[in-house]
Amino acid sequence: MPTRGFKNTTEITTEEVGKCLFGVMLPSEITVQALLWTTVLLVIVAVTVNGCTLFGLKQSEDHWTPRFVLLKNLILCDVLLTITQGPTVTYCLFQRTTLPLGNWCFIQYFLNTVCIFCSLLTITCMAMERYLYVCHAIHYMRILTFRRMCVIVGTNWLLSLCVASVTIILLHLGRDQDTPSARHSTFGLLCEPDTLETSLGNPRAPAVFRKLSGFTVTIACLLSYAFSYLRMYQDARNAVQPFQQVNRRARKTVFFYCAMLLLQLLPVFAKIISDVIWELEGAVSMVSDACPVRSPSPTAGSLHIALVVLLLVPPCINPLVYVMRNPAVYQC
Repeated sequence: MPTRGFKNTTEITTEEVGKCLFGVMLPSEITVQALLWTTVLLVIVAVTVNGCTLFGLKQSEDHWTPRFVLLKNLILCDVLLTITQGPTVTYCLFQRTTLPLGNWCFIQYFLNTVCIFCSLLTITCMAMERYLYVCHAIHYMRILTFRRMCVIVGTNWLLSLCVASVTIILLHLGRDQDTPSARHSTFGLLCEPDTLETSLGNPRAPAVFRKLSGFTVTIACLLSYAFSYLRMYQDARNAVQPFQQVNRRARKTVFFYCAMLLLQLLPVFAKIISDVIWELEGAVSMVSDACPVRSPSPTAGSLHIALVVLLLVPPCINPLVYVMRNPAVYQC
């Protein structure tokens, strides 16, 4: 039976469903405008600072060193993430609709998964590189040769591509074939995991694989940072230089990089919280007075919006973190 005030859900177009779901998730025009301009600003900042950093690295005589190679790889991930996510969110906000479930949705999901995983792996490698540089300086250049750095970077991309490919395959194998045509519009502004999985009928296998692989990489990143900077701090304390001065400088360095790591991992932490809440509360709730199809619960909708914004923050932070510790790059 059709919902009162609406056509039968099988007759509703994708555009109508998208606009309806968008209105449920973002009912305030002020919120929409604020989110739109915030997205545009973050995209401009990310592209500008990453572009300037790449230009500075290109002018540097040491652009081939392991630290610079990893930084350039991180910037590449950030730029690719920004240009696939920023315009998509801006389009949805400008059109006042959610993202249609189509080819671009899967492409954007695939690229975002690759970039996020590769960024985490690269950050992990950067922590280990600093550990080798500080604690094993004599063997540093012998261990991290240019060829080995190329292998490390290539392995990071290969692992990320494998995780994303397996997730996409599991999504297609486990999707609900009985999903009605009215559901050909997703529940969000991006095809992030929960949004896409819900639109495909909540297949269990890709969700489990995604959560396990994401949790494993995140824990590896945190452990590598903890090990690397703890060892560097211990070496600084045991240095021959005056104890108080070295200890104070070491504390500031460790605190700075740990704080920056937490900022870089904000989207990951938000996704973990989102996964827990979606598991406990369920993905959707019926909103019969506002929309003739199932739509996100207020909590799920708020978490999606928060994740959309937080995903654009690390590309803005990463180059700024580097220039704060290495201002000479921008003086080339």
